[in-house]
Amino acid sequence: MSATTVLMAAAEGGIIGDGRTGANLALGVGLAGLALGWLARARAGGRITGNARVGGWSAIAVGLAGTVLAALHLATADGGPGTGNGLVGAIVALPLGLGAVLLGRRALTRDHSADRTTDQTTA
Repeated sequence: MSATTVLMAAAEGGIIGDGRTGANLALGVGLAGLALGWLARARAGGRITGNARVGGWSAIAVGLAGTVLAALHLATADGGPGTGNGLVGAIVALPLGLGAVLLGRRALTRDHSADRTTDQTTA
């Protein structure tokens, strides 16, 4: 099974449920991306320990996956809002995925500037 087929099946709800399943999947992935981005920002700010760079890249990847799933669901959804096909959920999932990408990017930027400040003070 190709990646395109898997993504299309996930966006359409696939074998596992009704039309809302694809939107719920995109919402879950978007929320996971936001959580990863928030944790990466906290790591970059020094509030918790861990690798902020890995967390930032993870948030970007998961956020992009959520955005792609939401866009695919929007493109393949039949009917309009309120028809039970998950169109509203996909519309909500788009900014969640994009927010995860932005949080991940911000964590990477913050981590990079913290590295530069540390290098300047030790030199």
